[in-house]
This record gives sequence, structure tokens and C-alpha cells, in this order.
Amino acid sequence: MAHGKVDLVVTLGGDGTILRASSLFATCNNVPPVLSFSMGTLGFLGEWKFAEYKRAFREVYMSGAGVGDRASVLEDPKPTAADEQTESQMGPTGWSSVRGKSMGSSRGARILMRNRLKVGLYTPEGKLVNPGRDPIPPTGKSTDGGVYAMNEVLIHRGKAPHLAIVEIFVGGRLLTEAVGDGIIVSTPTGSTAYSLSSGGSIVHPLVPSVLLTPICPRSLSFRPLVLPSSTPITLRLSPKNRGREVEVSIDGVDMAQGMSVGMEVRVWDEEIRHGKNDWHGGVPCVMRRTMGVGEADDGWVGGLNGLLKFNYPFGEER
Repeated sequence: MAHGKVDLVVTLGGDGTILRASSLFATCNNVPPVLSFSMGTLGFLGEWKFAEYKRAFREVYMSGAGVGDRASVLEDPKPTAADEQTESQMGPTGWSSVRGKSMGSSRGARILMRNRLKVGLYTPEGKLVNPGRDPIPPTGKSTDGGVYAMNEVLIHRGKAPHLAIVEIFVGGRLLTEAVGDGIIVSTPTGSTAYSLSSGGSIVHPLVPSVLLTPICPRSLSFRPLVLPSSTPITLRLSPKNRGREVEVSIDGVDMAQGMSVGMEVRVWDEEIRHGKNDWHGGVPCVMRRTMGVGEADDGWVGGLNGLLKFNYPFGEER
């Protein structure tokens, strides 16, 4: 398996490239750090410019980033004089002698943990449908199985001319019977993707939440919801649905098996556990440090202004 051999994932492209890399670990509890270089047209996940590749690789290598041994900030906040002397004497071929040692509190690699969703498609009898990939190994809980989604899970009517009718359960209780083109259940990372185009909220990636967004609902009173990340969501195709089945997509990839009447898509949040230097779950993304700002998530703010032109005045150029 790739997750047992890979220490670092490097992507060159846009958000789709990162999602593709994440899908390689869709059945893994642990994902290696992702170093993403933005070479696409639009995207929030590409953190680094390719011209900065030397700095990016150097920071990651020097910080000691690796699977099962990572922290929210991969650095030693109190570098010793010996570390600083070693760094000053280091040449182009001297990295092996300082692997994992600190580069100082202002230059260590920073990691942003992006949570994922666990998604499972079930028959009316409660049997898990194989999504085309080996499911997540069960641990005895009734909600185990399925695969992970970094952005969103989508139920949509596909080529059918009729609106989809989906029963939505939140926390095991019926919320509503939705009629529309489809339903999106998204992570905060995916809030700036399809969910945003469908009228959903923009949610910071550090907010522990899950988004429920309707696509072109028949009822104008059905508004997008932001729910606690611990809330399980079940989407069941209603017997009133006129079409034979609807399609299910995970991070933009259609499942081989459609969703027919009585079948359910169960979505629950991935559990992220961490100790002092050990993380389980989530997608660790290597963040680019902005000069003068010490937070690991400052690129998100720049994305709002630079990519979405957030609150950009009409008729004004700058």
C-alpha cells in the first residue's frame, strides 16, 4: 500500500491535482504530508509557488515532516546554538546530517490539518456497497466502512430529467425531505468548491464543522446549513423519487454503483486524534509562511482576496 511507503506527497497543479493525490489515500487513516505547488488557474489548496520550490523542500526536509510523526507546527520553538551553527555551516549536500533538526522558530515548516468525511453507500438491508476501492477497515462501530472524502460527497440527479427526492436525517432524526437537483455534504476545505457555487457558506478550514448544501432546491426556504463536525448525516433516496436512481460522487469521482430507492449514503466526520508529536487522521498540508504573519492558516485569507475578490467593489480596478 502507498501509505506505508510514502513519506511526502508533492503536487504540481491546481486543486484537482491535490484531490487526486488525496484519493490515493481514501482508505487510509493516515495521510503523509502534502506539499502543493500552485500551477493551476484557480484554487485554494495550492499553497506554494513553484519558484519557491527550494525553500519549500528545504523547510519540509529540515523540519522532519513524516507519517505518524508530525505536529501542528513541525519545528522546535527553542533552537539551540548548536543547531544554528550546524545550519550556518550546511552546504548543498549537508542535509543528511541535519535531517529533522530545527531551522529556528521563524522558519520551520507549518502543517494545517484538513479534516475529511467518511462516506459509505448502503443497501436498504444495511449492507455496505463496494465503492470500487477497498473500504476503510472496520473497528467494530456501526458507522465504519466506506472511504474518505477531502472535499465533499454529492448526490445528484445526473442525466435524469426529474428532480431528486432525498430524505435527510441529521443525528438520526429526520430533518426534511429535499426536492432538487441534489445535495452536497462538504468539509470546510470543500466549502469553497461546489458548495460555494450552490450558495453555501465559506467556512475556515480550522472550524470543526460539516456543511449541508442543497443544489437548486424546489423550496426557496431550504437554506444551506453548517452543522457540528460530530453530527452524522444520512441521505436516503425517497420512494417518491420518479427516477430509477441518482448518482453519487466523492470528490468529483462518480461511484460505480448508483443510489436506488431505499439506499442510503451515510456521512460522518473523520476523527482526528493527536498527541505531542503524533497525529492520526486528516490531511496534513504544508503551509507557506507569510512574512510578518505567524499563523499557519494565513494563506486562506489571501485566497479570499486574491482568488474570490472578496467584497470587491463594482466598477473599481486596483
